[in-house]
Amino acid sequence: MRNIIIYLCVINAIAFLLYGLDKQKAKRHKWRIPEATLLGVAFLGGSIGAFLGMQVFHHKTRKAKFYIGVPLIFFLQVIGSYLIQTR
Repeated sequence: MRNIIIYLCVINAIAFLLYGLDKQKAKRHKWRIPEATLLGVAFLGGSIGAFLGMQVFHHKTRKAKFYIGVPLIFFLQVIGSYLIQTR
């Protein structure tokens, strides 16, 4: 259980930082982090960090695949962890 908590803390920190970095790159018209990477890190357990990054950096908040997708990923992760836990 401890390893899972550590993993979730790390992946969420990475997600948060990636959203901030991508926003910074967008402002400077530089190479961007692919949307698939941003959503992928959310899917791998970083949905909270991704959502916080979206809110703090005001990034990807107008794109439906993000403002719907990230909360949906979180919801599915909560349901999945509940189902795994109740086995």
